[in-house]
Amino acid sequence: MITRGANAEADSIAARHDTPKHTPSWLRRALPDTGPQRALVMSSFVNRIGTGMFLATSALYFTVIVGIPARQVGTGLSIAGLAALLGSVPAGTLADRVGPRTVQLVTLAVQTVTMALFVVVHSWWAFTVVAALDYVADAANNAARGALIGRIGGERPGLFRAKLRTFVSVGVVAGTLLAAVAIQIGTRGAYVTVILVNAVSYVVCALLLLRVPNFGALPKPAGTRRFAALADRPYAAFAALNGLINLQAVVVTLVIPLWIASRTQIPHWAAAAVFGLNFLVGTALMQPVGRRIKTTEQGGKAMRVAGLAIAVGCAVLAGSNSGPRWSETLVLFVGAAVLCAAGVWVTAAGFSLSFELAPAHAQGQYQGVTLLGLDAAGAVGPALLTALVLGLGAPGWVVLGLGFAAAGLMGPAVTRWAERTRPTVVSVGDAAPEPA
Repeated sequence: MITRGANAEADSIAARHDTPKHTPSWLRRALPDTGPQRALVMSSFVNRIGTGMFLATSALYFTVIVGIPARQVGTGLSIAGLAALLGSVPAGTLADRVGPRTVQLVTLAVQTVTMALFVVVHSWWAFTVVAALDYVADAANNAARGALIGRIGGERPGLFRAKLRTFVSVGVVAGTLLAAVAIQIGTRGAYVTVILVNAVSYVVCALLLLRVPNFGALPKPAGTRRFAALADRPYAAFAALNGLINLQAVVVTLVIPLWIASRTQIPHWAAAAVFGLNFLVGTALMQPVGRRIKTTEQGGKAMRVAGLAIAVGCAVLAGSNSGPRWSETLVLFVGAAVLCAAGVWVTAAGFSLSFELAPAHAQGQYQGVTLLGLDAAGAVGPALLTALVLGLGAPGWVVLGLGFAAAGLMGPAVTRWAERTRPTVVSVGDAAPEPA
């Protein structure tokens, strides 16, 4: 079990940034508790606005404006995704040694350059190289950010990460809405403006990140291996299981829209409505669910609840391609709502367990392993899930649900196995940060 002590300098910073007492209670619960936490929230929020703008326009930019065939764009992104698998664990290890903020600042500088280079990309090979560099930098940034969250998250970094998730989700939606303006204009200049604004967002993100303390390395126990996280079989089992259950997001964002378009009479606007439903459910439930998961035992049980709930949602969706259009639509939204709610439990459990099961001195490296599990599942999951559901139809949904239920039922056992092999007590907050 991991406990986190108080850091004197961090406490003094927090004391100067407490939420005013006249702030409404619901807003006090939603806002992070300390100045460094709020600085990281603002930094991530700005970054995700730019990310939302780019993600919403990138496919159209590279295919319509640059002229790269859609299939080649997909191939290039697949190569970039495979390259990103190599970045998370080494970057997390480096963050543990030189400080997570330093690694984040370097990766943000790299992403600023790669984003600007997209403006001058005119061939498939150049696109693939730049995308691979960008994906590797993004994976490294996420690993370092996980380590930083572990250092400033207080007694419950998983809860802080849940709060952070709420705000960055709002940022992505805001960016997507702004991107709609560029898509409506449809000119090269409009798309280039979106890309350059995203590049600038990395710079602003880095400047805001300077307000977060520059934590130094924590001492390693004697005999610790360099890449101990990769040899930690119980944690690797958790990371793999977490990656599998998080494929719920692929079901919501990819499988359901394809199911609507190819297997049902449901109007296509329902796909966009499912996206909106997923955002609303996640925003409303993420923090309340995150507060309920306080121990590793609760985290394992939450994975079990999530797996069974996803199975129920899949069973409901199996009935969304029979009957009149109105009943198909109603059944689809009921099943999608169950999946969206289950996704909140999946995410909250993963956040809590990824910190609680990781030793304090190697938070970055272990966060890298968690990301490796997510990315590996994300690399192979979309093709398998779509082939299963679209190929088999309603029986495919049932098989998919049984797979998620089996994964969820393994949650408590894997969690107990990992917890038995953890150090008894590890202190995180004793290393004073260097001056920011």
